[in-house]
Amino acid sequence: MHGVRRLLRGPRPESVPSLVGTACTVVGLIDVAAGVFPRFRHSRMHTLAEVLPGALGPFAAALSLSAGMLLLLLAHGLKRHKRRAWRAAVVLLPVGAVAQFAYRHSIVGVLVSLTLCWLLVRHRDQFRALPDPRSRWRALANFVLLGAGSLGLGLIIVSVHPGRVVGDPSIADRLQHVLYGLFGVEGPVDYAGRTSWTVAYSLGALGLLTAVTTIYLAFRPEHPAARLTEDDESRLRELLERHGGRDSLGHFALRRDKGVVFSPSGKAAVCYRVVSGVMLAGGDPIGDVEAWPGAIERFMDEAQAHSWTPAVMGCSETGGQVWTRETGLTALELGDEAVVDVADFSLAGRAMRNVRQMVKRIERGGYETRVRRARDIGDAELDRIRRAAADWRGTDTERGFSMALGRIGDPADGDCVIATAHLPGSGTEDSPGGDLKAVLHFVPWGRDGMSLELMRRDRSADPGMNELLIVASLQAAGKLGVARVSLNFAMFRSALARGERLGAGPVLRCWRGLLIFLSRWFQIESLYKFNAKFKPRWEPRFVVFRTSRDLPRIGIAAMRAEGFVNLSLPRPFRPRTPRPCGHTARTRPEHEVSAA
Repeated sequence: MHGVRRLLRGPRPESVPSLVGTACTVVGLIDVAAGVFPRFRHSRMHTLAEVLPGALGPFAAALSLSAGMLLLLLAHGLKRHKRRAWRAAVVLLPVGAVAQFAYRHSIVGVLVSLTLCWLLVRHRDQFRALPDPRSRWRALANFVLLGAGSLGLGLIIVSVHPGRVVGDPSIADRLQHVLYGLFGVEGPVDYAGRTSWTVAYSLGALGLLTAVTTIYLAFRPEHPAARLTEDDESRLRELLERHGGRDSLGHFALRRDKGVVFSPSGKAAVCYRVVSGVMLAGGDPIGDVEAWPGAIERFMDEAQAHSWTPAVMGCSETGGQVWTRETGLTALELGDEAVVDVADFSLAGRAMRNVRQMVKRIERGGYETRVRRARDIGDAELDRIRRAAADWRGTDTERGFSMALGRIGDPADGDCVIATAHLPGSGTEDSPGGDLKAVLHFVPWGRDGMSLELMRRDRSADPGMNELLIVASLQAAGKLGVARVSLNFAMFRSALARGERLGAGPVLRCWRGLLIFLSRWFQIESLYKFNAKFKPRWEPRFVVFRTSRDLPRIGIAAMRAEGFVNLSLPRPFRPRTPRPCGHTARTRPEHEVSAA
C-alpha cells in the first residue's frame, strides 16, 4: 500500500536526478538508433511527411544522432546533480523531440523527450552541483575516445544500407568513406536514392560533434584541484603541534596536493583529494576532537555542493566512530597498522632470531647505519638522498596518498627522521647515492613518535636492508626522544591471520586464498609478514563510506590516489609539473620488501 502511494505521489525529489539520468541514457540510445538504423525509423506518416513543406529529410537523421550522443554524454552528469549538464539537457531534449518527429515520426518518442524535459524543469532545484576539478588536457581524451566511438558508429551507418549500396565496396573502402565523411568529404561508397545524403549528414554530424566537444573542453575555464596554500599549511602545523600525537597519520595531511576544510572555530580540519568524483579524506581529522564534528560537517557540505561521493581511508577506531555518528556513514575495517613501542623492543629471544641473524650478517658485510633528524643533515647529502630515492623507485609514478608525505628534506620538515645504510668504498661515478644503499624516511607523530613514510633500497644491495634500518631506527629512537614508531599498514591483516589458524572455516580460508592471490600485485601478504617480524601491536584502520554501492568507485579512486592505477595521459602529452620525491612504504613496489 505504501508503495502504491509513493507511485501516486511521484518520485522522491532526491531520486529525480538518478531517474532522469537513466532515462536520458535510454532516450539517447533511442535517438542514436533512430539516426542509424533505417528500419527503426519507418512509420505510416513517412509518405506524408516527406511531401510536407519544411520536412527535414536526411538532415533529421543527423540531428537525432547528435542529440542522442550528447544525451549519452550528459547522463552521468545529470545523475550527479550537475548544473551544467542540466542546462545542456534542457536544450537537447526538445531538439531530440523535433528530430524524433521529423525523421522517425514517433509520437511516443516526442512525448518521452518532452516529459523528461518537464521533469528537469520542475525539479531544477535538484541540479545545483558545482563543476569538478578539471584541466584542458581532458580535451585530448575526449578527442581520442569520442573519435574512436564515432569511427565505430560510422562503420555501422555505412553498412546498414545493404540494399542501396552501389557495387560491393570492401572494408577498406567503407573505412575510408567513414574517415572522409567525418570531415564532411564524400567517400568512395555510393548509394542509390537519398541514402547517400542520409549517410553523409550522419557522418558529418559525428565529426562535427567530436570537433565541437573537443574545442569546448580545450577552451573552457579550468577548475584546478584544491591545493594546500601556505596559510593552510601554517594552520595545519599549529593544529599538529597541539594535537598531532593522537593520530600517526596526522603529518601526512601536509601533502601539498590535498585540499583542506576547517571547522567554523578553526580548531579542526579535514584534508582531502578528489579523484574520479570521490572526495577522499585520509586518516582522522586534524585538531581538537571536540571540534571534529564542525570540520566533518564542512567536508560533507563540500561533497554535497559538488555532488562528490564522500569517503575516508585509513581512519582510526575513534575517528570511525565520530564519522559514522556525525554523518550516518558506514565503517568497514580495512586493515591494521603496525606500531612498535620502543621501550618493549629487543632483538633478544627466540621470536626475533631471524631478524637478529639477518642484521648481524649484514653488519659483518661492512654496512653502516646513520639515523638523524632531517635538519641535522647537510644540503648536499640531502640532495644525494633525494636523487637516490628517486632512482630506486620501482614504478613510473609516485605512490601514496593517505600514508605518504611525498617529499624528502623540505626545510619545513626538519623534525622528520632519515635512516640511511652505507657500504664504505662501494660508491661509483654512475651511482646517484655513492656508498648509500638504503633509505628510510619517518615523519613526526606528535612529540614522542614517528611514522614510517618511505622505504627505498638499491637493488644491488644485500637483502635485509629494510630490516637493518628499522632495527637501527628503533635502537636510536630513545636518543631522538621517540617512544613509539608506526611501521607499515597491512591490509586485511586480521583475515590473513585468522585464515591460517587451525580450524579456520572454509569461507575464511577462501577469503585468505583470494588475498594471497591478489598479493601478486598488491603485496598484501608480504607486508603483513614483514611487519609481523618486529612483534608490533596492531591498531585497526577503517574505510568510511555512504553505501555499499559506492565501494567499487571508492576502491578505484583510492587505487588511483595511491598510484596503483594510472589513468593519466601518455607521457608526451602530460602537463609538466614538479615531481615530488618519495612515496609511501605502505604501498611500495615488491622489490623493496626484502622478505618477499
